[in-house]
Amino acid sequence: MISLIVAVDRNNVIGNRGRLPWPRMDADMQHFRELTRGHPVIMGRKTYESIGHPLPDRPNIVVSSQKELKIEGCDVVDGLDAALERARSYDSREIFFIGGGELYRQAIGEVATRIELTRIEGEFEGDAFFPEISGKEWKEISREEHEADEENPYPYAFLTYEKRKKNV
Repeated sequence: MISLIVAVDRNNVIGNRGRLPWPRMDADMQHFRELTRGHPVIMGRKTYESIGHPLPDRPNIVVSSQKELKIEGCDVVDGLDAALERARSYDSREIFFIGGGELYRQAIGEVATRIELTRIEGEFEGDAFFPEISGKEWKEISREEHEADEENPYPYAFLTYEKRKKNV
C-alpha cells in the first residue's frame, strides 16, 4: 500500500517557509509516529531539511535532483520511481510519502492508494499546499474528531481516504 500522510489547515496549507505553520500539535505528532514507524518514508529534500535529521525506527528516503547529495542515515534518490523502487526493497506492507507539496502532487495522481490526513481546524499563512482531494477519486473511510486541549491548541480530525476503484 502506498500512503500519503499529511497535516493540513482548512485551506490545505501544509507549510510556511519550511516549517509547520501552526503551533505544535502533540496528537498529530504521535499519530504520525504510530502510523509510519517501521515503514519506509519518502520525502523531498526541503522536507528533510525542515526536519533536520533522519526519522528514527524507519527507513528514510530523500528525493533530490542534486546528484551528489549524501545524507547520513538516508537513501538519496533522484525521483518518484527511484524512491518507490528503493522503498519496496525494504519489504514493508506500507510506504509513506511525508512531503512536501511537489511529491504529494506527483504521488496523489500516480501511485497513492490511501491518504492519512490530519485536518487542523484553523487558518494559517502558508506557501506550501496539499492538493484538493477529489470525491470522485477518493472515498473517506474513517474520521476521528478531537477538541483542542493543553497539548493540541486547535480542534483537529484524523481522516483516512482510500482511492476509489476505477470501473473498467
